[in-house]
Amino acid sequence: MHNASLSSASSLSASPSTASSLTHTSPPSDLVSELLLGMRLSGVRYRRTQLASPFGITYGTSEGWAQFHFIARGPVFLRSPAGVVHALDTGDALLLPRGGRHDLLSAPDQAGRDITAFETATLCESVSSVRACPQGCCPEQAAIVFSGCMEFDLGGMHPLVTLMPEVMHVGTLLERHPEILPMLEAMEREARTERAGFAGILARLADVVSAFIVRGWVECGCGDAAGWIEALRDPRLGRVIAAVHRDPGHSWTVTELAAVMGSSRSVFAERFQNVTGMTPHRYVTELRMRLATQWISKDRQSIESVAHRLGYGSLAAFSRAYKRVTGQSPGTLRQPLALSTPSHADLTAAE
Repeated sequence: MHNASLSSASSLSASPSTASSLTHTSPPSDLVSELLLGMRLSGVRYRRTQLASPFGITYGTSEGWAQFHFIARGPVFLRSPAGVVHALDTGDALLLPRGGRHDLLSAPDQAGRDITAFETATLCESVSSVRACPQGCCPEQAAIVFSGCMEFDLGGMHPLVTLMPEVMHVGTLLERHPEILPMLEAMEREARTERAGFAGILARLADVVSAFIVRGWVECGCGDAAGWIEALRDPRLGRVIAAVHRDPGHSWTVTELAAVMGSSRSVFAERFQNVTGMTPHRYVTELRMRLATQWISKDRQSIESVAHRLGYGSLAAFSRAYKRVTGQSPGTLRQPLALSTPSHADLTAAE
């Protein structure tokens, strides 16, 4: 698996469906950086698919895994989980952050066939090839798609996943953000020519492009998402959330948080709950438990060190808090990679 780093990524907008987000005031860049530090978007299985028209491929029979698609040679139509049809062409890249059943088609009304029904060949670790080109078809006219089934974890920002559009893509926004063009051109070149090592290069590029898409959506104000995300557009509340994410192990009090916002306790508490839908105490606690889950199950840190890092005076106190919020003990996260590594069945269902 390859973790996509956000530290050097440039700004990128979300899909045309979220173009209205560009009219919102972008959250402060330092707040965006703070919130995206916990982002993990890692590919776990990829496919290079070559398809002769007519074709229809169905992906994602279950929720929970993000899906990435890059059109190295189009045109291709995407039928989203909600049934919305998107026309795609050569160079388009898109992310479905919540996955879900969707289709890539040669025509909007084409029927889909499950991806697992196609014969595959292994290209390298985690990357396979599907060729659906009957004898006699012209390979130069066949559509080429590079797809990834991804583990998508936003850490402390994880509630944002439920607020994201079902489809996020770059496509027509290249004029606003030309810095992404060389990356997409490299993906197109690698997917078409199949030079030595192309599969591994494509996998890494897919992870990074997906991270660009997510960061761009956040920087552009998160589209029309309602609820606690409004805090990202309120500079005073934004300072509070950034402070909490920067030091989640601090014993935050309402008085301290109100001071960060620059208001009275009562004004801060009311504003915070109205925007986020929860009390400051609950927000801090839930953030800690999401981070604890990531650090223990994904980063394989010890439960004791996580408890100390999150400000709990004892392992017992942390364990009680974790079970109260999640319904299970933190010890279950240490079972042999049960939660951190997807099973073959999980991946098959997700694709």
